Amino acid sequence: MPAASADHTAFVPQALARVRADAPLVQCLTNSVVTGFTANVLLALGASPAMVDIPDEAGPFARIASGVLINLGTPHAEQRSAMTEAARAATSAGTPWVLDPVAVGALPVRTALAQELLELRPAVIRGNASEIIALTGAGDGGRGVDSSDDVAAAEESARELARRTGCVVAVSGPVDFVTDGGRSARIANGDALLTRVTGGGCALGAVMAAFAAVDEDRFATTVAAVAAYTVAAELAAKEASGPGTFAVAFLDALAALEEADLSERAALS
Repeated sequence: MPAASADHTAFVPQALARVRADAPLVQCLTNSVVTGFTANVLLALGASPAMVDIPDEAGPFARIASGVLINLGTPHAEQRSAMTEAARAATSAGTPWVLDPVAVGALPVRTALAQELLELRPAVIRGNASEIIALTGAGDGGRGVDSSDDVAAAEESARELARRTGCVVAVSGPVDFVTDGGRSARIANGDALLTRVTGGGCALGAVMAAFAAVDEDRFATTVAAVAAYTVAAELAAKEASGPGTFAVAFLDALAALEEADLSERAALS
């Protein structure tokens, strides 16, 4: 299948079908708070999770994985070493990898690590508005994992970061923004309950890695990943009475998600 064209709207349901058909193997070097939820999200989607995040294993595995997620949520020393090892190996092998720079800006260890990882050329960067602004040096980050900026304020920083690094940048918020520095898209799906479940944002990075594995147009795959994830959140919210039931309903919605759901519900502009 050729790379997606500028018509990313038509590509979204096709990408979901490709993920289901290919069952990409996604290596996750992610934070200890969200490991189980992230693995379950990938399984519900139809991908295969692998939590390989220790030195001397992370690099070799990144060479055989379909995609890699590097999430800086709880970057202890051993995992930091494994992250740089995996990023180098993934870049060398041509494995697409996603950087989620959790809480960068005010916290020195993860901020320095994020800048080091940027030099290793991620395919996609996913963060909230404050994290993306902080990566460009234009801000000090948000309140821990919470953004203190809105998505619109981060759009120019996202474009600048994409042009400087050559990667796709995705800014998460009520209306998500995705850019490769030239093309841009906004996805107006989702539900606020997604922000009340631990791992709701972090697992999206893993989904982006799964989608990145099925096509070389990483702008189109990132738009598709966000659309699939947020449409599933909308469907789950209809069945949920609160955050606890939403978390379960969200996994079910991802598993039941159909191409027609995306064709009918994805709000892209």
